Amino acid sequence: MSDETPLSSPRVRAPRGSLVVAIDGPAASGKSSTAQWVAQRLGFRHVDSGALYRAATAVALARAGEHFDEDAVLRFVGEISLRPVQNSFAPTWKGEEMEELIRAPEVTRLVSRVAQMRGVREWVDAHVREAADGCDVVVDGRDIGTVVFPDADLKVFLIADPWERARRRLTQRHGRAPTDAEIADETERLVQRDAKDATQTVQAKDAILIDTTYLTQAEQVERIVSLAGIFRGGGPADAQAPET
Repeated sequence: MSDETPLSSPRVRAPRGSLVVAIDGPAASGKSSTAQWVAQRLGFRHVDSGALYRAATAVALARAGEHFDEDAVLRFVGEISLRPVQNSFAPTWKGEEMEELIRAPEVTRLVSRVAQMRGVREWVDAHVREAADGCDVVVDGRDIGTVVFPDADLKVFLIADPWERARRRLTQRHGRAPTDAEIADETERLVQRDAKDATQTVQAKDAILIDTTYLTQAEQVERIVSLAGIFRGGGPADAQAPET
């Protein structure tokens, strides 16, 4: 697959000749950042399904405002493509990268609603499968090990105490240690989102559960890299983790 060719017409089928590491877990469990680091260590590509849900939300907001429905979202997602960049993929809208747009607060507020739309989930799943076609990937998001890649070589399910997930999210968002009151408010929001996302946050029967509450991100990455080494026919990747 060329590094210049965007993925715009995904074929809904499982990838062939590639190794898939699937990482699932609830919101703010560190799936995306951990998956990105694991992919770097293994020399795989990282596929962030959450970025596609955010992209769909951002385009729907831009084209229809907040009062969009599933039909509206599905009319607009055809304007979105995935473009390979370095060791990952970036959603683009009309050829322009969307990283800043998809991280907007209004997108964060509404993305859970979009992720519950069946047609959007099917659109995201198709693009994720297409991205993984023919290359080794680390894929994170929801339904990855149960629906998108039920035959993934390695499935990992990350969990953490809601308070700790809230603390990590706020620290990343604000670049400082949050207050207990801020953490309490964010914890409540995460618990509410967990309830909304329950049907898409199911641990596959053959997934390996990792509780990251008391682990550093480097420790999380090392565990997954070591597990992936088994499926590569050797030990952990030789590359060193980036300094934190």
